[in-house]
Amino acid sequence: MIKHLYLITAALLLLCLFSMPYGYYVLVRYFCMVFLGVLAFRSFQEEKTGWAVTFVSLAVLFQPFVKIHLGKTMWNVVDIAVAILMIGLFVFERKRLNK
Repeated sequence: MIKHLYLITAALLLLCLFSMPYGYYVLVRYFCMVFLGVLAFRSFQEEKTGWAVTFVSLAVLFQPFVKIHLGKTMWNVVDIAVAILMIGLFVFERKRLNK
C-alpha cells in the first residue's frame, strides 16, 4: 500500500508546478509532512539512519506551520527533486518486493 503513496506524492508535487489555488499548496505541505514523517519513522525502525535523516529534513522543509520561504523557482526545484526521489523509491520497492 505504501508504495502507491510514493506515486501519489510525486503526482501531487508535480502538480505544484502549475498554477494552483493556495489551498492546494497547503494541502500538499500537510500531506508531504505526514508521509515523509511516516517514512522517517519506518527508516529509523529499519535502522536506515541516512534515509531517516533525509526524510525528517524533508518533512521539516514541507511542514506548514513555520513556512520556509524559498521562492517559487526554488520550490519548483524542490518539488521536482522530491518527486523524482518518490518515483525512484517506488521503483526500488517494486523491484525489492518482486524478488
